[in-house]
Amino acid sequence: MRILIVEDDDETAAFVEAGLALRGHSVERAREGREGLARGLARPYDVLILDRMIPGLDGVAIISRLREEGVATPALFLTFLSGIQDRVDGLAAGGDDYLVKPFAIDELAARVEALARRPQLGVSPTRLAVGVLEMDLVARKVRRGGREIELQPREFQLLEYLLRNAGKVVTRKMLLEHVWNYDFDPHTNIVETHMSRLRAKLDADGRSGPIRTLRGAGYSLRVEG
Repeated sequence: MRILIVEDDDETAAFVEAGLALRGHSVERAREGREGLARGLARPYDVLILDRMIPGLDGVAIISRLREEGVATPALFLTFLSGIQDRVDGLAAGGDDYLVKPFAIDELAARVEALARRPQLGVSPTRLAVGVLEMDLVARKVRRGGREIELQPREFQLLEYLLRNAGKVVTRKMLLEHVWNYDFDPHTNIVETHMSRLRAKLDADGRSGPIRTLRGAGYSLRVEG
């Protein structure tokens, strides 16, 4: 298995390299963030091991950039940062696992091997874009043609589902199930009300709206230039 470790501490890197090499793995090392990013983009690895606090680019910035570029290689953060928010930030950026220093090499090896066995279904993107309409799933921001649009949480969820299904017909039943988690029809105009509010915000610049109503079928988000 080919593994890339991005770690500026020589002692830690040597410990990890030796421990994984003994288990038959091929380990490459980058000493700073920009080198790690370049290596991660340039060649395929089975697993990435990233420190959070490294020169150049930190580990969170590296994994964010890799995920933006479509690199789905499983990534484990290996760091002294042990707070809950530190873990949340690392996983939200696209990390798959998080191990705090000091650590046992047996546990690290087990986690790395578990990540490598995980089916590669593709990374869930942190940004969605259809034409000039863009959504940042981490920052929770939406822009249309560069104009930032403030959305309420349910409006954000509604637009996210439409973006993920751009060009397809999305029925009212699908929206109730996937946005509101209803497995029944509440016989209210909840979908129509939120769709109307979302449209008003998206269309506030006077441009033709990206959401189309298909009478008797549902809704569709069209690709706009």
